[in-house]
Amino acid sequence: MNPATRAAALDAFQATTAEKPLDVLVIGGGVVGAAAAFDAATRGLSVGLVEARDLSQGTSSRSSKLIHGGLRYLQMLDFKLVAEALRERNLLLTKTAPHLVRPLPFVFPFEKRIFDRAFIGSGVSLYDSLSFGSSALHSGLRSAITSSGRVPFHRHLTRKGLQERFPALDKEKFLGALEYSDAQVDDARLVLSLARSAHSLGAHIATRTEVVDYLHTSEDAGEEGMPPVGGVVVLDRETGERIEVHAQQTIMAAGVWTGHQQQLAYGQQPGEDGPALRVLASKGIHITVPRERIPAQDHVGVITQTEKSVLFIIPMGHYWSIGTTDTAWHEPVDAAAPNAADIDYVLDHVNAVLESDLTTEDVIGTWAGLRPLLQPVDADAASSSKVSREHTVMRLAPGLSAVAGGKLTTYRPMAEDAVDFAIAESFKDRDSLTESLPLIGGQGFGEWVERSSQVAADYGWSQDTVDRLLGRYGSLLGELLALIDEDSSLGSEVSGGAGYLRAEYVYAARFEGAYHLEDFLERRTRLFHEVADRGLGAMDEVVDLVAEDLGWDTERVDYEKRAYTSYVEAHRAAEQTRTDAEAAEALSRALPAVQELATTEEPDEAVS
Repeated sequence: MNPATRAAALDAFQATTAEKPLDVLVIGGGVVGAAAAFDAATRGLSVGLVEARDLSQGTSSRSSKLIHGGLRYLQMLDFKLVAEALRERNLLLTKTAPHLVRPLPFVFPFEKRIFDRAFIGSGVSLYDSLSFGSSALHSGLRSAITSSGRVPFHRHLTRKGLQERFPALDKEKFLGALEYSDAQVDDARLVLSLARSAHSLGAHIATRTEVVDYLHTSEDAGEEGMPPVGGVVVLDRETGERIEVHAQQTIMAAGVWTGHQQQLAYGQQPGEDGPALRVLASKGIHITVPRERIPAQDHVGVITQTEKSVLFIIPMGHYWSIGTTDTAWHEPVDAAAPNAADIDYVLDHVNAVLESDLTTEDVIGTWAGLRPLLQPVDADAASSSKVSREHTVMRLAPGLSAVAGGKLTTYRPMAEDAVDFAIAESFKDRDSLTESLPLIGGQGFGEWVERSSQVAADYGWSQDTVDRLLGRYGSLLGELLALIDEDSSLGSEVSGGAGYLRAEYVYAARFEGAYHLEDFLERRTRLFHEVADRGLGAMDEVVDLVAEDLGWDTERVDYEKRAYTSYVEAHRAAEQTRTDAEAAEALSRALPAVQELATTEEPDEAVS
């Protein structure tokens, strides 16, 4: 995906009519929206996806980046939900995304020798049992997966064993631990791979394209209280042009923006009651610190419970991610950021389990994500809904349905439910293929793993570098290598770029739909969270690499640099505030509207 394919998508949207609509239009480029577009495309339907900003720019790039069953749901006795999540975890590890999802062992330390070992051990044993019985597993490709295709069963660690495995933990406080396995993923790359997989099957994907109105095919309201919907009106945020997109079925997958989109669809003013599907936002934050600040054996994390949430210490390359919180968010949903109180909370809780203390001086990056918490569906609406423990699909009007709730791990069944529900009356015998179809880069991944040492020798890279690239591109690594074969300078690292290669930014411009510096430095790569300067030191080199492919002239280059610098400064300012309201105000006051460059006369003063 690139500017040319985006333009082609917009042309395809303009060509739709009430007589010749798309089969399915998806609103929202998060993990569920991208997965719904992929799911619908596997069924041979004509599909479009519109996203107001960048792919995964909201919640789906700001998670804990874990693919897991959820131990906490066992405490709620929700065995069915845990089994479903574990089944999806195993499917991703072994079949649909083995290049993106990797096993991750966690230690769960305990303070009470007998009670904790028995209580926690029984829960983790049940977790393993549900994982083993959740699906018919396939042979794994990663060495951390057993030969039967499962992540390893849990094991008990003595105090000495825990000290060897994770020496940074408090040696006096913890008497031992249980070690069990889950998995992790770069959430933004998962969404990107879903969108690219949908595009490879013919779906039209257009980011920076905001839904501003809904097309109604008549004025008569149906049982849901809204006239039938036959598509949407979108605003191209790059040019200011408005386009009508006609669709037989429209699926709203807007996450925490669901309320806003429902108000548009119902023609309501902000604050008016009416939509039956209610989604509240809960903020979870993470901080990142250098890897050397927390001594541990390679690739092992920590999980413990706090009074309000769960504490994760998660290895991510050369740094650690630490989180999370769980607090209600009442500010604008596009202005979420950690504040100083959030950061102090995470530091206090991680320091309670570590041998030595971390301080704010150790923090190199932060992020905040808003969980879309689904509220109970009204009884009157139950007949037009499919409700699960974690997510709901609801018909808002003939031709318009919405999906909300859920979590990252179960995105695939959520998307399948949403498409099943939307097309039930329009398209018969159109089964989803997403359970068996690997995401782009997954097919042939094992062959590249076997060749990895030869790739390292051919290009003069370390094995760690090749493993990192395989974990990002899978069998698409050949496309990246082709760029380097044409220009050997692209095989070197970006200065101040945390090990990312110059070719990775060129690839992001040509194949991954990145249009602004923020896209390159926060989601296609993670410099915004991985280095203390938030990517500012690499900014000039990255601009030089991508400007020609994106057609940026001198004026546009200057704007992109000022916009990204302002973006970094806004987040740093928010991190110094003490409340959500102050943090949101800092972002709203300082963030430039990069998405509205072409329609704003003074972009450096615009508000996001």
